[in-house]
Amino acid sequence: MMYDLLVTGCTLIAEAFATPIEDAAIGISGGRFVFVGPRSALPVGATAKETLEARGKLCIPGLVNVHTHTILCMVRGVAEDMGFAPAYTPGVPQGQMVTEEEAVALARLGALEAMLFGSTLINDTYVHTALTLPAMADLGLRVFSCNRIHDVSFSGIAHGRWEVDAKGGEARLAEAEALVQRFHGRSDARTGVQLAAHAPDTCTPDYLRRIGEMSRRLNVPVQAHLSQSKVEVAHIRERDGMTPPELLDSVGLLDNRLVAAHCIHLTESDIARVGAAGVHVAHIPKGNATGGTFAPTRALVRAGAKLCLATDNMHADMVEVMRWGLNMGRIQHGRVEDDWQPEHMLAAATLNGADAMGMGGELGAIREGYRADLVLLGLQRPHLVPHPDPLGTVVHNAHGRDVVHVVVEGEVVVRDGRPTRCDMEQVCAEGAKAAAALWARARAGA
Repeated sequence: MMYDLLVTGCTLIAEAFATPIEDAAIGISGGRFVFVGPRSALPVGATAKETLEARGKLCIPGLVNVHTHTILCMVRGVAEDMGFAPAYTPGVPQGQMVTEEEAVALARLGALEAMLFGSTLINDTYVHTALTLPAMADLGLRVFSCNRIHDVSFSGIAHGRWEVDAKGGEARLAEAEALVQRFHGRSDARTGVQLAAHAPDTCTPDYLRRIGEMSRRLNVPVQAHLSQSKVEVAHIRERDGMTPPELLDSVGLLDNRLVAAHCIHLTESDIARVGAAGVHVAHIPKGNATGGTFAPTRALVRAGAKLCLATDNMHADMVEVMRWGLNMGRIQHGRVEDDWQPEHMLAAATLNGADAMGMGGELGAIREGYRADLVLLGLQRPHLVPHPDPLGTVVHNAHGRDVVHVVVEGEVVVRDGRPTRCDMEQVCAEGAKAAAALWARARAGA
């Protein structure tokens, strides 16, 4: 047996709820897992073109970040302290200000951060996607992305005006369809598209129906911000006489093909409706907590919603997000319970995320036949020693900075904490330059 890549010596948690395997071996060929088990069970005489010795490391499936905006790394350290919607605030860089060159530089910076922290698939949304999507995927991770689809102009929202931009809305629908034709459904699944209906308040009801029609025609799922702010909820109540989940239900978008980000400001009937529809909830525990809010995840899961994890913007550490998701859920019930443990957070960050991205049965676990995405974290640092329960130790104490190696589709894309396909310092410098230019223009125009 000759493998393309053989990982040996690690402690392996092949999937959420699996029993750890000590001194494991993982054989990869053709971008797929072909052997998973103890090293002692390897076929006699097995060799590999490349071997990755992983003694002292924990191996988990690649992390799936189902909702992010990589370009918004440009406002990190500032937007977190501004409350809701800094992107609508004068003096803060906004999407319509970003040039194509700046978009590529910032998107690569945000995507590189995510990959170094163990994300093997990100679901990204913002601007200039036809350029940023391949530029991010070139770093080595899987990138699903779409332009923001909306027919309400962002420029007036900061001043309380929701003005319809029909011409712009048509152009955004056309752009999204072109992205699907170009990037979705490739055999290596390195790129993909989810139609990004921006939010209920930035899309008119008829426009949302058209997005649903496009989704069904192209067989591509939809993602949207949902009940993310009191402003959104109040506007939909005034405009449509219902709640945001009721609106999405009325236009045919509230179903098990929807990835709904945030889901914070929900009524009890909203929670029941979202759960009954089997919606994939993109839970953003750290990002929402910075604004003093959290989603009712415990109630949503009990109602039937499918919990996934995401970073949204400003940071991309999915390892830390598992900890935030665990703790914010426990705060809701005020106690530790058997149905809300580190294993449940790993499931949300892997298997559930893969399902939300239409990659169930392909990603989210280290199983023979699955696509070969994995993450190796070092366990020998003081904050991770001892580790009688490796997964519990990682979820409660680790950070993305503890990621040592990342493999995507059988390719080592992060080795010893550094990317293998790009110059990390150059990506950082280009991103910093783009952000500085954007902040200068935003402040000048405030």
